[in-house]
Amino acid sequence: MKSTHVQVLVLAGLLGSSAIAIAAEPTDTDRGHPGAFVKDSAITTKIKAKLAAEHVMSLGQIHVDTDKTGEVWLSGFARTEEAVEKAMSIARGTENVTAVHSEIRIKKDD
Repeated sequence: MKSTHVQVLVLAGLLGSSAIAIAAEPTDTDRGHPGAFVKDSAITTKIKAKLAAEHVMSLGQIHVDTDKTGEVWLSGFARTEEAVEKAMSIARGTENVTAVHSEIRIKKDD
């Protein structure tokens, strides 16, 4: 029984890695420089982790994207204006962020 659980976890990890690799396809024009990509990814990851820790992402679907200069774009949906403000505050307070742009829309529960 335990080996089945381990096999499922290993398979899920492998499939998850593939999905992450596909989702991480470069969209910026400066992806030829590895340092830019690592910096962008690190900022995005830090912001997402902080949003998750504050349960801001559970209040809606907020997407984070960072460009090579440290500018962050937040998009998606939030349930309240307070959640939008909290997400922007978290992004602004993250190291190496130079600017924050929000395209988050308010979407109440249906």
